[in-house]
Amino acid sequence: MDVRALADEDLIPMMARGDARAFEALYERHSGAAYSLAYRMVGKQAMAEDVIQEAFLNLWRSGAHYDRGRGSVRTWILGIVHHRAIDALRRNSVHAKRRSDDETAAERLESPERVEEDVARRDEASIVRGAMEVLPADQLKVIELAYFGGFTHTEIADMLESPVGTVKGRMRLGLKKMREALSHGAVEA
Repeated sequence: MDVRALADEDLIPMMARGDARAFEALYERHSGAAYSLAYRMVGKQAMAEDVIQEAFLNLWRSGAHYDRGRGSVRTWILGIVHHRAIDALRRNSVHAKRRSDDETAAERLESPERVEEDVARRDEASIVRGAMEVLPADQLKVIELAYFGGFTHTEIADMLESPVGTVKGRMRLGLKKMREALSHGAVEA
């Protein structure tokens, strides 16, 4: 039996009985979205990977606790990731507080040089946002999913129910339009 052909809701009971193939199928379907969520929440690649590992380990252990009436399997998995990311952020803040207690007040002040870098970064971000505003909606959506969502071309194609070639074409055209707008100075902060 090909477990990849089964619905998520059918894979959960199999996984609860210890079927590793069912777990693998669920991981392949939802790990990209789970990583995206974790990364957006914690902001660090290694930390996001740890969150995903903890979440899927929890999923493996508690697969029998899924309740069909409370939403889709994807929503349930992303809920687990969300809670694990919050736990990771709390752990990280406790460790950061312990480290900061060792510093003096003067060491915690930001240096003035950093302010200039932050202003320059914000100006660049504003210019890029302006360049994105000139894109058609379909090209904008693909670029946002890829660069801000962290999704692959294949994942985006699945989400938008479009061929991978169409997704790649829209991305190429969108990036070309942005590059032209930025190089001609058509966009300002």
